[in-house]
Amino acid sequence: MEGGIHGGADKSAFRECFSLTWKNPYVLRLAFSAGIGGLLFGYDTGVISGALLYIKEDFKTVDRETWLQEMIVSMAVAGAIVGAAIGGWANDRFGRRSAILMADFLFLIGATIMAAAPNPSLIVVGRVFVGLGVGMASMTAPLYISEASPAKIRGALVSTNGFLITGGQFLSYLINLAFTDVKGTWRWMLGIAGVPALLQFILMFTLPESPRWLYRKGREEEARAIMRRIYSAEDVEQEIGALKDSVESEILEEGSSEKINMIKLCKTKTVRRGLIAGVGLQVFQQFVGINTVMYYSPTIFQLAGFASNRTAILLSLVTAGLNAFGSIISIYLIDRAGRKKLLIISLLGVIVSLGLLTGVFYEVTTHAPAVSSLETHRFNNFTCPDYNSSVKAQSWDCMTCLKASSPSCGFCSSPSGKVHPGACWVSNDSVKDLCHNENRLWYTKGCPSNFGWFALLGLGLYIIFFSPGMGTVPWIVNSEIYPLRFRGICGGIAATANWISNLIVAQSFLSLTEAIGTSWTFLMFGVISVIALLFVVVCVPETKGMPMEEIEKMLEGRSLHLKFWKKRSHLVEKGNQTA
Repeated sequence: MEGGIHGGADKSAFRECFSLTWKNPYVLRLAFSAGIGGLLFGYDTGVISGALLYIKEDFKTVDRETWLQEMIVSMAVAGAIVGAAIGGWANDRFGRRSAILMADFLFLIGATIMAAAPNPSLIVVGRVFVGLGVGMASMTAPLYISEASPAKIRGALVSTNGFLITGGQFLSYLINLAFTDVKGTWRWMLGIAGVPALLQFILMFTLPESPRWLYRKGREEEARAIMRRIYSAEDVEQEIGALKDSVESEILEEGSSEKINMIKLCKTKTVRRGLIAGVGLQVFQQFVGINTVMYYSPTIFQLAGFASNRTAILLSLVTAGLNAFGSIISIYLIDRAGRKKLLIISLLGVIVSLGLLTGVFYEVTTHAPAVSSLETHRFNNFTCPDYNSSVKAQSWDCMTCLKASSPSCGFCSSPSGKVHPGACWVSNDSVKDLCHNENRLWYTKGCPSNFGWFALLGLGLYIIFFSPGMGTVPWIVNSEIYPLRFRGICGGIAATANWISNLIVAQSFLSLTEAIGTSWTFLMFGVISVIALLFVVVCVPETKGMPMEEIEKMLEGRSLHLKFWKKRSHLVEKGNQTA
């Protein structure tokens, strides 16, 4: 079937998706309305980094207590873990549209609480509500789009959700910059997220439920009416027939179309194979290090030798823009190159990029400028105590200075040039101002280096390769790979795995850079990327252009397809003939 009716998907899918603007705008309206959930997802992950700077100014307890800062950031991720798990059940129980409406309602409540919060405790409460909404939306939006899209352009339409995620991240950086001089800075940053949530809530009231969910629940006439608006006249009856066969085979096998047996879920071959591929992709999406780039890109640029906060934030805006651009590339390529080929190309690029970043940070660390005794002792009151007490002070360089901890110290660059020997002084605002008043640069995160721009190049390459493949494909695969009966619960399991992995990586990155160094941390991500590449080659099937009911048949009799660059349509046709 893949090689027959849908054989031309790779050449015309993007053109056909674009032509929907005038041929069938209803399908685009479904996709973009549901995709606003991706915008909320992306905005929330990006906005907190800037908002937290101003929350610390308003609440001194947040400034003093690191654990409170971490709680404000991480409680949204913890809420998303719960939201994704509940979302799987809610999708199967109440429907995809209802789950999106619940997610919008939770997000709107959270944004309102945060914008009006009189104390840090209520900010945390608001972050939990926002996290619940983001978790539900992250797995429901691609599922809804996937089930309401023609097979030929399903990948491109689901990719719009990925584009809106990255677009939301880019928007959050712009909002952070726009509201820096406005009264109530962080309240605007966090509260404005309620606007797209309210817009989606209104739009979804005017849109129908997923036709596949309706058919599964016995509401056949409603499902048929919606599918006639989505599919062309020549394809609609075939799609309805395939959907009918899928539901009837489930009922025949289980004896009931309503009860989901969790033990049976694990024992069913198609579900088990789908979960291995789907959950594995979601876990590797996080473990190759993407959220270290999105959450900590300003810090990474400072570690590479860019001292200015503003410069680091502006460079982070570049990476966010590249991320959004990569999502547009995905929309074009996903139904031309296919899911598996795009994943493999993406991971090969990620591996090369992480290798470059490993080399850059190794050079930054091993070629740090020396500490000048003459410069350091110009102001004895400011000299780093650890430097004074060290018996090997003559061998100190910038990296040694920044590792001093009693108290913490910073490096003031030389007036002759940033890579020349400089001063190691106590780190506080007075010393920082003194250094800046002498037209010198003050470093507390990383050291001055001539290799810093290579870090920008490495991060740029990483984003360009990650975004079109590993950034969007895991969500697409998880929206289409599971049998209809288990699609909601399995999608929830995969999304929960993604958020748990997100939390692990986000909470461990800075600790890893302090414990083993930035270069070794990126090398570790590179090794994980190699493992991810092997996983994709062995465990992830190609689903390009296949009707969703045919994917289930393909998983049932699937063998390893290591030669991913070759078309396998004749194998699918043969399998259909013997089925």
